Amino acid sequence: MNFFSSGHIMSVVETSKFYKGLKIIYEDDLWEIIEFQHRVMQQRAPVVKTKLKNIFTGLVQEKSFRSGDTFSLPDLTKKDSQILFTDEDSITFMDLESFEQYQLNIENLGDKKNFIKEEQNVLLLHYNGSPIDLELPTHVELQISETEPGLKGDSVTGGNKPAKLETGAEISVPLFINIGDFVKVDTRDGKYLERTKKA
Repeated sequence: MNFFSSGHIMSVVETSKFYKGLKIIYEDDLWEIIEFQHRVMQQRAPVVKTKLKNIFTGLVQEKSFRSGDTFSLPDLTKKDSQILFTDEDSITFMDLESFEQYQLNIENLGDKKNFIKEEQNVLLLHYNGSPIDLELPTHVELQISETEPGLKGDSVTGGNKPAKLETGAEISVPLFINIGDFVKVDTRDGKYLERTKKA
């Protein structure tokens, strides 16, 4: 569904199409949906309870909307970029076409910071000419930096143990995984998918 605004075609989205990470225009500001839950109440119209994060201020607030409410989608530009380096507060990217460098505040990235490392290629999302967020692939390969020693023969039997990734994030892995192994991790929920290379 589209409508015209200020000479631009803008897309809109209904509450039934909400998903985690979706960015919407609400009260003339840009927000990201962190959580949402559809609720049906007796003798009342269904509502959607959401937790929204303001892209620019980092403010998080809870809002309830009526089922069927519509919101404008921001006009985002995706640019192939590479992570050059990170420090305590920010991440520096380079646009792979223009070679321009940009910075994003680490705190604004939420859980995404658990799955990124230097020299990794990502899609940098720009809004009104400025970078606001990054888009990760659905899974990434990262190295295990800390975990208990692997147990031989446990690749068949069940059981998991905690492990720390090279990014500092902690995940749960099978017992046969060792320090130095590379594993594939789902960036949407942080779950281990498979071992890709042995140490």
